[in-house]
Amino acid sequence: MDATATAPAVPAAPVVLERDGAVAVLTLNRPNRRNALDAALKTALRRTLEEVASDADVRAVLLTGAGSAFCVGQDLAEHAAALRADAGHAFDTVEEDYAPIIRLVATMGKPVVAAVNGTCVGAGLALALACDLRVLAEEAVLATAFTAIGLTCDSGLSTTLARAVGEARAKELVLLGESFSAQQAVAWGISGRVVPRADVGAAGRELAARLAAGPTAAYAESKRLIAQAWNQDLGTVLTAEASAQARLGRTADHAGAVEAFLTKQQPVFEGR
Repeated sequence: MDATATAPAVPAAPVVLERDGAVAVLTLNRPNRRNALDAALKTALRRTLEEVASDADVRAVLLTGAGSAFCVGQDLAEHAAALRADAGHAFDTVEEDYAPIIRLVATMGKPVVAAVNGTCVGAGLALALACDLRVLAEEAVLATAFTAIGLTCDSGLSTTLARAVGEARAKELVLLGESFSAQQAVAWGISGRVVPRADVGAAGRELAARLAAGPTAAYAESKRLIAQAWNQDLGTVLTAEASAQARLGRTADHAGAVEAFLTKQQPVFEGR
C-alpha cells in the first residue's frame, strides 16, 4: 500500500455540537449550500436537539449557522428529486422532520437563542422564530419565501410570524414574499438586537450564557405559559399562572433569590 496515498475525506457533520459551560451551541454546517435543510441535516438537527433537551447539564441552547447564512430553508434540489420520484410523499418531511424540530425548539424546558448570522428564509425563518430570543447580524436578509415556489407556510411560521409582527403584516410578508432587513425585523417585533456580522456569534453566546446562569425552571414555566395563553381565556390563564407560581415557589432558586434580595446579594441560580 502506498503510505503517501491520501485518505478519503471524512464528510463534515451536518450539525456541530459544542458545549460552552452550561450552553449547548448547535451550528448548522452546510455552508457551501447556505445551510439548506436536506435529509441528513434535518435528521442530525432533530437528534441533536433531542440530546440537549434531555441533558440536565445544558441550561441554554444557542442555534446558529456556518458560513454566510443562517439557513435558507429546504434544499430545493433534494425536494425536486423527491417530487420527481414520488410527488405523493414528497411532503412527508413536513410532519416527519420539520414539525418535530420546531416542537423541540419551542417547547424545550430551557431557553433557546438564535444567532442569525446571515440569510434566513423559509423554514430557516420559521426555525429562528421558534427560538425564544434572537440576535441578528445587521447584514442579515430575511424572507418567508414559500409563495415564491407556490407553497404556503410550514414549520409553524403561520403562527410564529403573526404573533411576532401582527396578522396584517404577516399576511403581507407571506403573500408578497418580499425580503426584509434585520433592522425591519427589530422594528416589527421579531428581534430585540442587531449587531455587526462579526459580533453575532459572540453576542449570541453572551445572551445564552446569561440565560444559562438564570432561573431555568422559571424560564421553562414562562415559555409554557406564554405559548398556551394565546388560545386561552383570562380565567384559564390565571389558573395556569397560579399553578406555575406554586411549583416555582417550592424551588431552591426561588428561596435562594428571596434570601439574596433581603441580604442585598446577587442570587445564584442552579435551575432547581
